[in-house]
Amino acid sequence: MTFDPKHRSRTITDGRDRAPARAMLKGTGFSDEDLRKPIIGVANTWIETMPCNLNLRRLAEKVKQGIREAGATPQEFCTVAISDGVTMGTEGMKTSLVSREVIADSIELVGRGHMFDAVICLVGCDKTAPGAAMALARLDVPGIILYGGSIAPGRFQGRDVTVQDVFEAVGANAAGKMSDEDLLDLENHACPGAGACGGQFTANTMAIVMEFLGLSLMGSSGVPAVDPKRDDVGRLAGHAIVKLLNSGVKPSDILNRNSFENAFRGAVATGGSTNAVLHLLAIAREAGVPLSIGDLNNISIDTPIITNLVPGGKYVAVDLHNAGGTRLVAKNLLEGGLFHGDALTPSGKTIAEEAALAVETEGQQVVHTTDQPFKKNGGLIILHGNLAPDGAVIKVAGYERMLHTGPARIFNREEDAMDAVTHRRILPGDVVVIRYEGPKGGPGMREMLGVTAAIMGQGLGADVTLITDGRFSGATRGLCVGHIAPEAAHGGPIALIEEGDIITLDIEAHTLNVAITDEEMERRHKLWSAPSPRYETGVLAKYAATVSSSSEGAITRPVWK
Repeated sequence: MTFDPKHRSRTITDGRDRAPARAMLKGTGFSDEDLRKPIIGVANTWIETMPCNLNLRRLAEKVKQGIREAGATPQEFCTVAISDGVTMGTEGMKTSLVSREVIADSIELVGRGHMFDAVICLVGCDKTAPGAAMALARLDVPGIILYGGSIAPGRFQGRDVTVQDVFEAVGANAAGKMSDEDLLDLENHACPGAGACGGQFTANTMAIVMEFLGLSLMGSSGVPAVDPKRDDVGRLAGHAIVKLLNSGVKPSDILNRNSFENAFRGAVATGGSTNAVLHLLAIAREAGVPLSIGDLNNISIDTPIITNLVPGGKYVAVDLHNAGGTRLVAKNLLEGGLFHGDALTPSGKTIAEEAALAVETEGQQVVHTTDQPFKKNGGLIILHGNLAPDGAVIKVAGYERMLHTGPARIFNREEDAMDAVTHRRILPGDVVVIRYEGPKGGPGMREMLGVTAAIMGQGLGADVTLITDGRFSGATRGLCVGHIAPEAAHGGPIALIEEGDIITLDIEAHTLNVAITDEEMERRHKLWSAPSPRYETGVLAKYAATVSSSSEGAITRPVWK
């Protein structure tokens, strides 16, 4: 049976009874001819609150042009986005992870309500890509995610810089290692225009993840946001979504265990963000694909890091694109026997077929082979132990320190830890513990880039470890353990440790433990009581009441489940 490209929109547009709906749609400028064609939703996360998504309004016009050229009718709609970089270190940061759910919910709602035949999602900053992927998995109509591209590197004192350098400069300035004038000069040059953060931070990690997962066109993410070729990427993506619709291929035809393994291996192999763990678990649950935090650890164990990318390396996303891009990464992973080459992509080609199109720039030093990797092991590691019975995540890309034992320094919110760091009350050897910042306890699982960058900026990165039930930015450097589960708000062990308890992080053993007995842990648990919710009304209260553990992707669930 031939697939009907208007398989959903006919309910809105066809027949005598739909005359009122057609009248309304004609009021927006559509003609009878437009409404006879398949209707494709263009979900746009454009917003003026950050450079990451700033170019998406222009890009949407190019996408819609491509859709019309290919014989379908686009309908653009907008959803929200929260800038991690702007809100970092403030109460506003609690809204970032929550926005992933709002993005997914809003795209799903408009898609179901207006019965689009297909959906293409334009994304930029960190939570927009996974939010879009979750929505596409729920809707299960032909769908593509289009990344807006990376920001160009800034220039400061003769070197390339990103916003990560500004965060670390705050710590250096507090320690008297950088002048106020230099800090201002760096601030003025770090972000030269539109585009998402330039290193292999969360946005670029998720852009690569979406290509290897099969929800983005291979090579589409690498073209920088301000490159004139980005317009062509948008127009061709418009063609591609119509082709995908005509083929009838849906996310459920693409998303399977192999595609998720490819996606996570790509994140690890490129030294990507710890947030890839959280987001892939969430997308897998929406897609009905069995995937656990332990499964991800097994993938990470035998995956070398094959790209020399910031923050653990030297180069930025633009350099990766110029070196040969994601197709080259896929090619080298396939040659190393680490990829499922038969996984599908939105172009209709397999990963192997797309990787065969890779063009490597002669002399490039960004992408390595698996037999001569940038780093033989590392990447994203899942830890367990009596401090993290359900798991925790650490990124060790680019770092050699594999063991730390030290006394706990306890903080029940990020601001208190930041105050201690900036006033130089953290000493070499300390283990900084920031708790009650998990999905439920925060609520919203804030990223801790401000604190970790301040630690690095003060020169303590080699001597201090930070652990939290919150998250880290993809730009975080140093030994930092996040996503500790169960979280403090659920009475997890992180809620029970006390100032001075000795904590040991052993990366080679994949363990995180505190030196107290099970009996003592149980005694403390009996004395513990859950804190009052930080928000009792509004979106953050609803989120805290329905969110799952970070070990399950921190997705929201109906209260009866």
